Amino acid sequence: MISSASSRPFLKMAKPNLLLCFDAFGTLFSPKGAVAQQYAEVARQCGITGFSDNELSSRLLAAIKEEREQNPNYGKATGLGATKWWTNVIHKTFTPLIPSDEALPLTLVPRLMHRFSSSEGYEAQRDLVPALRALRQQKSLHGFDKVVIGVVTNSDDRVPSILSSFGLNQYDIDFHCMSYDVGVEKPDTRIFNAAELMLSRIITTRHGETPSEADLQSWQKVYVGDEYAKDVVGSTDAGWNPVLLDVEGASTQVASLEDCPPQALQDLFKEHAVVRVRSIRELAAWLTGAEWGAK
Repeated sequence: MISSASSRPFLKMAKPNLLLCFDAFGTLFSPKGAVAQQYAEVARQCGITGFSDNELSSRLLAAIKEEREQNPNYGKATGLGATKWWTNVIHKTFTPLIPSDEALPLTLVPRLMHRFSSSEGYEAQRDLVPALRALRQQKSLHGFDKVVIGVVTNSDDRVPSILSSFGLNQYDIDFHCMSYDVGVEKPDTRIFNAAELMLSRIITTRHGETPSEADLQSWQKVYVGDEYAKDVVGSTDAGWNPVLLDVEGASTQVASLEDCPPQALQDLFKEHAVVRVRSIRELAAWLTGAEWGAK
């Protein structure tokens, strides 16, 4: 006689869902050389000479500090806007470096604005595009049903255009959550709360039903960033699981992901409060098991 327990139909447990978000500056991309050196290069191309790189660097830092005090959050707080904010920084940087009877070259501001809104001024992490697309396309390999990929970063509104210039598109990254729009910066947990709100909107748009609080809490939320104080601490305080991008392998007190055996992310973070990776490529390789990401 078959027992009632054995006669029950087999119930397949649903796979969990993953919200995977990244810091931008220093994580997904970095400047092509020192920012001040790039400013100096463009300035000389525009005809401004007679200054040293050290002098320019000092002026640039002072201009940014002054503008942050006068117009916080890249000018969003005072209604100035990011474009005018950076225009002010450029003028404050270079005006003291030219004769008082001369005006700044008309091409200086637009050339600098374009440079630092695209791949002209920044370089992407190695294999960034294929790594992110592997996470999207091979989601079945790392045990999740739905995967939403976002960017959560302390930045103005140029981040989407920078990422787009690398070849990423709206199908690669589901949303951008920037301090410029939210009004607070990491490690403030409210920027991560804003990202969860964006997740809710995406779920509603795709499935036509607003998720409950319990539905949102059931998503595993992982955040990848290169700064411990802002990225690891901020995401941990928000209830997310942090991954520290440590290109040089300097944070030896944090468990390295490459030393962790393949396992469910839930189990990984039960064992380690935070793990580190040397690259987005390495993270994608571990999550998907793709050989292209192996060392």
